[in-house]
Amino acid sequence: MNKKMPILFVGHGSPMNAIEDNVFTQNFKLIADGVEKPKAIICISAHWVTEGTKITAMENPKTIHDFYGFPRELYDIEYNAKGDVELAKEIQRLLGASLDLEWGLDHGAWSILRHMYPKADIPVVQISIDYRRDSSYHYHFAKKLSALREKGVLIIGSGNIVHNLGMIDFENIETYNFGFDWAERVQKIVNEKIINGDFESFLDYKKLGQDFALAIPTPEHFLPLIYILGLKEKNEKIKIWNDILVGGSLSMTSVKIG
Repeated sequence: MNKKMPILFVGHGSPMNAIEDNVFTQNFKLIADGVEKPKAIICISAHWVTEGTKITAMENPKTIHDFYGFPRELYDIEYNAKGDVELAKEIQRLLGASLDLEWGLDHGAWSILRHMYPKADIPVVQISIDYRRDSSYHYHFAKKLSALREKGVLIIGSGNIVHNLGMIDFENIETYNFGFDWAERVQKIVNEKIINGDFESFLDYKKLGQDFALAIPTPEHFLPLIYILGLKEKNEKIKIWNDILVGGSLSMTSVKIG
């Protein structure tokens, strides 16, 4: 395979999306259907944050149910994709990161992949997010993965751009396009900057005022987007999809590049 694979940022939202049939999960499937079947998948998930960067390097990664208080059906899910030890070692060489034999696939990965690739027949490797580093570091760090796109590897960032669980209006968690004013403003600003390729202007989002402080109170759900934007190459097309706010303070906005 010589064709360069696209790259994806997927807003994964609630773990319930893993078992629901809704506009978001339908679009997870549609976006995957529009991409040539990858040889392997790399996922940078908001739910694996570590000191330093780690890479899953086991042959059979376990399914991690890293959430609480949800229906039994959700905990019964097993996403039995294989790992890819050789790919993990290649990533290790590219990033200078360490291999991990303990983690597996957290719900930031499998809750979207079970819709995108329900047969679980594509090997999956996760890369953790180094919590010590800022957005600018991750933006440039991601570029080291670029060559893998030429080798049939699909790189996915999984998080949410607007993600403030402390302010969610749970009565409107299933009300589409229900967003607080500050969430709508951040959604609009970030979307415009993404479409215009003006990525570096919001890397230091902590200096962009109170709206951004509310939208991104902690960085882990935002940084997977930064990895994907860092991998964009010149003249690649950008598509924004699932661009919907729910619960007032959560955006499902997703991005396809290439």
